[in-house]
Amino acid sequence: QVQLVESGGGSVQPGGSLRLSCAASGSIVGLNFMGWYRQGPGNERELVAVITRGGSTNYGDSVKGRFTISRDMAKNTVYLQMNSLNSEDTAVYYCHAKTDWGVGSWGQGTQVIVSS
Repeated sequence: QVQLVESGGGSVQPGGSLRLSCAASGSIVGLNFMGWYRQGPGNERELVAVITRGGSTNYGDSVKGRFTISRDMAKNTVYLQMNSLNSEDTAVYYCHAKTDWGVGSWGQGTQVIVSS
């Protein structure tokens, strides 16, 4: 079992920036995909960004060009740099990780609120 601990959420004004972190621990052998999903009020959970062990990335359409995902393999940590935030980015952000054999884990979620 992989444990994921998120940090970095909070409140920010439109146009501002936040950086989320997610540290993995436990059974991290074979950990491949790490990334972020989010769920806004009344919405389904959606992909934000994901990065593989090899550094390949994939972003949700609504965040392309504004968000950047990165990964520190030595620290088993994934980061999400969020710029040019707007009210539609308000959501609970969940860290997700998946091993080579398809076992997935979720973090507890961190709230991001974009409001003036």
